[in-house]
Amino acid sequence: MTKLIDGKVISAQIKDEVKQWVEVLKKGGKEPALAVIQVGDDPASGVYVNNKKKACAYVGIRSLAYELPWETTEGELLALVDQLNNMAECSGILVQLPLPAHIDADKVIEAISPDKDVDGFHQRNAGALCVGRPGFVSCTPAGILQLLIRSGVEIAGKECVVVGRSNIVGKPTALLLLRENGTVTIAHSKTQNLKEVCRRADILIAAVGKPKFFNREYIKEGAVVIDVGIHRLEGGKLCGDVDFEDVKEICGAITPVPGGVGPMTIAMLMENCAKAVCETFS
Repeated sequence: MTKLIDGKVISAQIKDEVKQWVEVLKKGGKEPALAVIQVGDDPASGVYVNNKKKACAYVGIRSLAYELPWETTEGELLALVDQLNNMAECSGILVQLPLPAHIDADKVIEAISPDKDVDGFHQRNAGALCVGRPGFVSCTPAGILQLLIRSGVEIAGKECVVVGRSNIVGKPTALLLLRENGTVTIAHSKTQNLKEVCRRADILIAAVGKPKFFNREYIKEGAVVIDVGIHRLEGGKLCGDVDFEDVKEICGAITPVPGGVGPMTIAMLMENCAKAVCETFS
């Protein structure tokens, strides 16, 4: 029988662990505080920001909200980031993406102090992951790894295929799997014979951003499938990059959409926020 990897349950476990950790930190005089900056009123971004605020409230992390109008200039946003970099009571900074087209997102991300980059997007943190040094790990890849580990999935020696090469999900996920001694292949839009490559996978990470792209023709029997995608279909129903109904009978384990990877991203953000007030972390 196919195992359902429940991100809601696992993320709740992690948030409870972070909550206890934050209580200990506060007793030691260290209070985590997350500054969340949102530019414009994109509805999806608004939902994500509210979910982050709720998670902060649950685990005991102070939330600093900066809701800026769409017309905010790049210079004004960079000035706010610089202010937060130098604000002692702010331990983590998150700029909600996407930003308006007139603002260079890469420039803003690089302006965030690496020590407060709880999203794990800064070049220093990305480089630290690449060479095996301590640093903040991007929240979605970190969540994917925890889904596998806490579900008892063996990674060492397994064929792992990550389909998608983004800096936010694909590349860091591949590095994390490699760190756990997986044998990793990164596939992408130019990969030849993609179905054959995916069918080799003991662990398949689907992150292409196309609804129901992966059907049973891409899946090896008994494989573990982690679906990173989320899409809203006509009628409002959500789905992932994987055709869940078509593949669920042949997988060994699979994440649902919603309720799989999504909740894990915020849980790992909370963990990064707690790490941010520690002098050293791994």
